[in-house]
Amino acid sequence: MSEELVRVRVEGRTGVLTLNRPKALNALTHSMVATIAAALDRWERDPEVAAVVLTGAGERGLCAGGDIRSIHEDARAGGQASAAFWRDEYRLNARIARYPKPYVAIMDGIVMGGGVGVAAHGSVRIVTEGSKVAMPETGIGFVPDVGGTYLLALAPGELGTHLALTGAVMGPGDALLCGFADHFVERAQLPALLAALRTAPPGEVLHRHVRDAPSGGLRANRSWIDACYSADSVEEIVERLLACGVPAAGEAAATLLARSPTALKVTLAALRRARELGPLERVLEQEYRVSCAALSSTDLVEGIRAQVIDKDRAPRWSPGTLAEVTDADVARYFAPTGGEGLSLAASASSKEVPW
Repeated sequence: MSEELVRVRVEGRTGVLTLNRPKALNALTHSMVATIAAALDRWERDPEVAAVVLTGAGERGLCAGGDIRSIHEDARAGGQASAAFWRDEYRLNARIARYPKPYVAIMDGIVMGGGVGVAAHGSVRIVTEGSKVAMPETGIGFVPDVGGTYLLALAPGELGTHLALTGAVMGPGDALLCGFADHFVERAQLPALLAALRTAPPGEVLHRHVRDAPSGGLRANRSWIDACYSADSVEEIVERLLACGVPAAGEAAATLLARSPTALKVTLAALRRARELGPLERVLEQEYRVSCAALSSTDLVEGIRAQVIDKDRAPRWSPGTLAEVTDADVARYFAPTGGEGLSLAASASSKEVPW
């Protein structure tokens, strides 16, 4: 069954992984993570495989994230399966980041949450005019994971803070600006690019297909984003957004006030801590502690219920306001896990956070 959910094949000199749950927007399951990891192990030792390509089945996107319906059920039952899933998923994220052969991720369509984890740590990350890249976790009472806080912390200025707290979607131009992608290729050119990769390495064929990306909106908004999101607390960020007089800033404030107050405060703390942690592996270890703590929170269950299960879009967060979330509430998310933790060997090839 796991082999069906991820199509694994070799085409010429390229190992191709196709996430194959199109009706579920290729949402990741534990067995899919295991299949991808096993294929990467096999191809690393295979001299006939020179590069790896990741794609998604269907027309809607590469991957919308993890299977949050399963996470919802597991959180209500105690959370052991989700913790095991994240442990292997985050190990896979780190594996992709240090993979010794070119890892080409075709980030066409929706690429969110866990989809970012299996794509945006690759060495060659390609977006198209249809790309919609995001870490929308605060909307379900969760916190960006899969190395998302690492990538967001590396984004210019406070763009990563804005994206993390609001869950805003990046088009191709913004994904390139924020370091989630490397190249723009028009969707119509993807078949030709994939065909060329069967016989030649990415460095020899990319230049024939890469084009200038459409401009995004984040660069033009840097001034108010940097000014507002540099505040030391979520409360002050909201105050600055409401006071700056820019309509888009007011919209961002309204978005934040609808999000889980706890998830917002933990996300801000996670981002600021990620800036000091160094390589990706250390950030993933922190994310694992945060994710496991979220399993015992009421907001994760309630957020998934409101957005995915009942779809009433009316979550009842607890606590319900930012003022009610204490420093001790936030600190609990960063405490050592009660069970088996996550320990990853930092790799010299990992990008270092430049702070």
